[in-house]
Amino acid sequence: MNAEPEPDVTAVDRDDMESPAVDWARLDAPKVSVIIPHYNDLANLCTCLSLLRTQTMAAESFEIVVADNNSPCGIAAVETACARLARVVPAPIQGAAEARNAAVRAARGDILAFIDSDCRPFPDWLQRGVEALQNADMVGGRVDVVADGGKPNAVEAFELVFAFNLKRYIEKVGFSVTANMFVSRAIFEKVGGFRAGVSEDVDWGQRAVALGYRWRYAPDAAMAHPARRDWADLTRKWRRVIKETYATEREKPLGNLRWILRSWLVLLSPLIHVPTVLRSTKLKGFDLRLKVIVVLFRLRCWRFWKSYVVLFDPA
Repeated sequence: MNAEPEPDVTAVDRDDMESPAVDWARLDAPKVSVIIPHYNDLANLCTCLSLLRTQTMAAESFEIVVADNNSPCGIAAVETACARLARVVPAPIQGAAEARNAAVRAARGDILAFIDSDCRPFPDWLQRGVEALQNADMVGGRVDVVADGGKPNAVEAFELVFAFNLKRYIEKVGFSVTANMFVSRAIFEKVGGFRAGVSEDVDWGQRAVALGYRWRYAPDAAMAHPARRDWADLTRKWRRVIKETYATEREKPLGNLRWILRSWLVLLSPLIHVPTVLRSTKLKGFDLRLKVIVVLFRLRCWRFWKSYVVLFDPA
């Protein structure tokens, strides 16, 4: 499916920032609660909120709950940024899983819509996600990776090809990333909250499947996400993912053996994925494709090495 154009971004109105605080407890409970974990990312958070306020779903039908995870800027700065657009709650235990759990505890809606602060929802994201949930237990939407600077560099181009393959995650692996996920509160509570220290989205999704709940991929419930811009950004992400994935794998029978086998599959995987790069319609020109292939081999070798680092020193 061709990516839709990235929605226009508008800043939060100054009138909203200067308006008196809202007594959220006195408002009627909404149908949907949008859950946003936040850590020291005010610019992206403001962009996300400005796009959420222009959703096609009626404003009174949903609330936005931002769980601040000890941002160095201070929770007062987060509250100012959110103004009348969202309710801010503290999440004192560090970690995205704990932040999402804190927001869920404060949420009042019967439906939970999860999104990250650096995501850019399309105008009908909420409406389409909730509609899809009428015929599914849990829903994961589409995430289109975008290069903010226009012409992508090698790392950004790599992300355009390989990041956020939600259709595969949902239909083959049994989870949705928590950047774009819809579930009823009733099912969420039966599955339980997100577990810290593991790949919380994979862990939660597979726990839900084990209980008999089923996922649905909803490509119309779409959002954009900026590509990681350089090698440092890319390895920062994968350092966290490797650590969390190992924590999940070692809980399974023969977990360390499975991890070693997995590491070798990662090392050999570029041979399978080179044709994906060459055929991708998201890249223009052979020169850029060649650069992406270099990033592909470099990253998979780096991940292979880091797999053994975490194996012998999981702390």
